[in-house]
Amino acid sequence: MEKIRRPHTDIAPAGPTYTRAVRAGDVLYISGCTARGTPAEGGSAIEQLKATLDRVVRLVEAEGGEPRDIVKCTTFVTHISDWYPITDEQIAVYDSYFHGENPANSLVEINALVLPGLNIEIEAVAVLS
Repeated sequence: MEKIRRPHTDIAPAGPTYTRAVRAGDVLYISGCTARGTPAEGGSAIEQLKATLDRVVRLVEAEGGEPRDIVKCTTFVTHISDWYPITDEQIAVYDSYFHGENPANSLVEINALVLPGLNIEIEAVAVLS
């Protein structure tokens, strides 16, 4: 099976030791995305969620997919209290991207992300048809 590595620097630049997305057949693996370099960097949890999901969805679309093709996310957060219990505002953000066809998702609290002011990182897997 052919594996295609794409940097997608116009959507979400990656670091020197990884690529932003790897496509293996119809499966797209997306490295963790944050709000780094966007106006949401250092912003509220919801602002960062929107910017991060926007990047993930744009990466899938760049490969010919749609948001509903995202089947799995892992969401890393620095403050679990910003995310759980789930609020109506969070539900509205997810609904705006997935329209009720949400991916499987794990929510994991971590100590820190790559830079101060970043509070959420999402990695994803999409199955493209």
